Amino acid sequence: MTTDLPVNRFKARLKAGEPQIGFWLAMASPVATEIAAGAGFDWLLIDMEHTPNDAPDVAHQLRAAEGGTAEPAVRVPWNEPVLVKRLLDLGARTLLFPFVQSAEEARRAVEATRYPPDGMRGVSGMSRANRYGRVPNYFARAADEICVLVQAETRKAIEAVDEIANVPGVDGVFIGPADLSTDFGHPGEWTRPEIWSAILDAGRRIKAAGKGAGFLSASEADCRGVLEAGFDFVAVGIDSAILSRQTDALVKTYKAAK
Repeated sequence: MTTDLPVNRFKARLKAGEPQIGFWLAMASPVATEIAAGAGFDWLLIDMEHTPNDAPDVAHQLRAAEGGTAEPAVRVPWNEPVLVKRLLDLGARTLLFPFVQSAEEARRAVEATRYPPDGMRGVSGMSRANRYGRVPNYFARAADEICVLVQAETRKAIEAVDEIANVPGVDGVFIGPADLSTDFGHPGEWTRPEIWSAILDAGRRIKAAGKGAGFLSASEADCRGVLEAGFDFVAVGIDSAILSRQTDALVKTYKAAK
């Protein structure tokens, strides 16, 4: 086991402005994570907000991702410092905070990932994050490799995206198209002109603040559209959706209507 603090490749490439292609993990399966980790993606998102994943499940998936091409990120279920502390101690280094609507909420997310005096993360000298006490100067260096992403998924958040993106310690802002379209009153219709325009405009404002802009869609047209607009980290598929659609297709192939 290495005793050095590994470089967060996702954070480094985000700072360099390099586009990164990701994949969403919703199946709470270390096997699915291991398969996706070796596929060539730049990042993976282990979702805790809308899945049965708990902290032990995340630990198994972080181990499953080791040795792959992708940096694992974790979406926490809420902007809550106790769970954030546990996930950081487990070795999660990139966290996505959902439903952030203001600069103050973004600041609270950052503070949950930082040791005092810069934040409120509790200190544990023997955790997976510091290789069970084997990483020299971990407490002074930890923040260098921790990446904070916040999710703007309402009209209120989009209006405040400049202030959110400019919060020190925020590395990127992820635009959640499903929730945003619902807040606009058109669930699932984020390509409607007024919603799509708001997404692209938010991306420009995030980039102007020097931060990464993120997005998720299973549509190639959507993903290519935001990548062409300069978005930095884009998830292009979801494990459960792929399994669902491909199994449906197999059944239709072999049980065609007569």
